[in-house]
Amino acid sequence: MQWIKTSTGRLRVIGFWEGVSFLVLLLIAMPLKYIAGNPEPVSIVGMAHGVLFLLYIWAAIQAALEHDWTWKRTLLVLVASLLPAGPFVIDARILKEYKTQ
Repeated sequence: MQWIKTSTGRLRVIGFWEGVSFLVLLLIAMPLKYIAGNPEPVSIVGMAHGVLFLLYIWAAIQAALEHDWTWKRTLLVLVASLLPAGPFVIDARILKEYKTQ
């Protein structure tokens, strides 16, 4: 569990789960609500996604401060949380350099 000891490690793990929760919300829970008439999955997955979203923002700011990221890099990482699969792209493109830390 070495990854949890670093700010970028926490950001990568939280980003993965935040991205998964966003995709589950959009691709499974929302269709269940609007097509099948079952709103319960949206409330459950939506709450989990909301908590993970806030954790992602917190972890991104913590990593940005610790690693002296530029405003551009910080903004890209933060905006990624607003896009479906955005955290996965950020992990592959920006956070890959921190995999060994």
